[in-house]
Amino acid sequence: MKVKTILVSQPEPKMENSPYQTLVDRTKVKIDFRSFIHVEGVPAKEVREQKIDISKFSAIVLTSRNSVDHFFRVAEEMRYKIPDSLKYFCQSEAVAYYLQKYVVYRKRKIYVGKRTFKELIPLIKKHKNETFLIPSSDKLQDEVPEQLDALSVKWTTGTFFRTVISDLSDLADVKYDILVFFSPSGIESLFKNFPGFTQDKTRIAVFGNTTMKTAEEMGLRIDIQAPTPESPSMTMAIENYIKDLK
Repeated sequence: MKVKTILVSQPEPKMENSPYQTLVDRTKVKIDFRSFIHVEGVPAKEVREQKIDISKFSAIVLTSRNSVDHFFRVAEEMRYKIPDSLKYFCQSEAVAYYLQKYVVYRKRKIYVGKRTFKELIPLIKKHKNETFLIPSSDKLQDEVPEQLDALSVKWTTGTFFRTVISDLSDLADVKYDILVFFSPSGIESLFKNFPGFTQDKTRIAVFGNTTMKTAEEMGLRIDIQAPTPESPSMTMAIENYIKDLK
C-alpha cells in the first residue's frame, strides 16, 4: 500500500518552498493539484434583491480573501464610494494583509483576529454598537450566526459569491493513492462528478471536523486526518502516514 501519487483538491500554492514541495522532496511522491470547487461572484443586482444596502453598515466582517474581493467588487458595481470611517474586522492576518489590495492600511480602522472566527469574536464584542455586514458565500458556516447572535450585535449576512462545483470529467480514468479534501464542498464535488465512486484502496485525507463528518456521511473511510496534536498541518499528517507505512 505504498503512496506514489496524491491529488490535492485545491489550487497549487503560488509561494515558493511550499510545504507540499517539502513533502515531495522528503517522500518522493507525485502531487497534483486541482480545484474541486470554484467561486463565482453574485451580481450587485442580486445583492440588492437580498435587501442589502452597504451604506447602512458601519463595519464589515471579512472571513476570507474571497469575501474581500467580492465586497469591493459589489461596492464598485453599485457605484458606492466606501467611506474612510468604515471598520474592517478580518478573521486572520492573511485576510488583513490581502485587504491592502484595496485600501491604504494605515489610514483605515482594521481589527485582526488570530485564525478562527471564534477568535475574532472578542474584537467584535468590543465594538458591539457597530452595525456589521458579512459578505459571504452561499454556504456560511453555522458558527458565524450562532456566535454573533450570542453577542446581541446588529449584523446581516449577504451572499456576495457562490461556491460552484468544478467539472472534473477529465479525471475519470485517473487513479491516485491519496485524495486530499479541505471542505465539505470538495467531497460533494467528488460525488457529483463521479456518482459511482468507490474508494477501494484509495486513501482519503481530510482537514477539519466538518469535512470529516461529510466524508463519513458519504460512506468514505478516513485514513488521514488533520489537524491533530501530532499533525497540525495536512502535509505533516500525510508525511507521518507515509512514514508509518514503512
